[in-house]
Amino acid sequence: MKQQVLKALANPSHLFFVPYTLAVLNFMIQFFIFIILYVAGIFILGDKVNDYLNPLFFIISVCLVHMLLAHYSRRDPQLGQILIAKIRMIKDRIPRRLAA
Repeated sequence: MKQQVLKALANPSHLFFVPYTLAVLNFMIQFFIFIILYVAGIFILGDKVNDYLNPLFFIISVCLVHMLLAHYSRRDPQLGQILIAKIRMIKDRIPRRLAA
């Protein structure tokens, strides 16, 4: 039983070579940025927004950032868990001097 827990912590689940939490966070952040840019473009440019803002840019940027995350997560497989722990510390407002 103890071995299964350690194995699950040592090998986090991956989605295309990136830890699952980082992959989902990457997609969510970039999707919200794209939606904000698109809505702002509609207000500023009106009907011409489709000429300047192409959804293909969103797909390309998601793939590029995903490849960068795959490169860095190969060095440190716990990268997703470290990021989630830092986010929790910021959320709980733990002072920086206590944060590792």
